[in-house]
Amino acid sequence: MKFINSEFSRFVIVGGLNTMNYYVIYLICLHILNLHYFVSHAIGFVISLVGSFFLNSYFTYKVKPTFAKFLKFPLTQVANTIMSAALIFVFVELLNVNSSLAPILTVFFTIPITFIMTGRILKPS
Repeated sequence: MKFINSEFSRFVIVGGLNTMNYYVIYLICLHILNLHYFVSHAIGFVISLVGSFFLNSYFTYKVKPTFAKFLKFPLTQVANTIMSAALIFVFVELLNVNSSLAPILTVFFTIPITFIMTGRILKPS
């Protein structure tokens, strides 16, 4: 039970929920609303990002969300995307890891870093 109560565990749970949230919204936009896949992705991404902000504020870090924090929060995703792309390149091009496996390995590096960055933005200094 202690593991479930830790911030990191809650962060991983929120990430899983947000990934599912994104995917459901993406599929609804794509198949039900017949939107272009890129528009579907953008809508899903924005909605899940907002959800992630509030879930991480209230559930993961147990802090009050503020507008200033909300404006800084997307920086965690920018950093995550850049790190993921760089790590996938290193794994595939330099370490000869299968390109299907590389994104999975990348998660083991990006989740802890994103966790730290998110905490620095959401938690009081």
